[in-house]
Amino acid sequence: MRTIEGSTTAAGRRVAVIVSKYNDFVTDRLQAGAVAALTGAGVAQGDITVVRVPGAFEIPLAAQHAAESGRFDAIVCLGCLIRGETPHFEYIASAVSQGLTTAAAATGVPMAFGVLTTNSAEEAVARAGDGPGNKGHEAALAAIAMADIIAQLAPVTPRL
Repeated sequence: MRTIEGSTTAAGRRVAVIVSKYNDFVTDRLQAGAVAALTGAGVAQGDITVVRVPGAFEIPLAAQHAAESGRFDAIVCLGCLIRGETPHFEYIASAVSQGLTTAAAATGVPMAFGVLTTNSAEEAVARAGDGPGNKGHEAALAAIAMADIIAQLAPVTPRL
């Protein structure tokens, strides 16, 4: 039996980090966690491209264009949605998750979902703290693991 699983080593991988500027008191910390995870896994600083978008709603479109460019092995998507008094939170959360699912399926490029959906700013800050519990850090590790899995599942030339 053969088992395929992703590696936590990513030297030579090129990664885009799509980050929402909205709620930047949280997303800046998620970005720092993601970049730390990527460099810790061996991704060169020059192979990391950060794309800052206005809000979480814009993440899927930017991620799809990044994937279609052919320049990236994986995309890390980071944002922060904090529940308010209106249903706006649910609409945006649903649109972002569905948009990223659709973009990843359409392009074949792994896209990690590091978009926080929290009930309060305090919950958001707690998920963006220093260290491996940072959800940006976790999303980056998931993205590079999936890039490795996709590479291992690539079609092979048939033996003659």
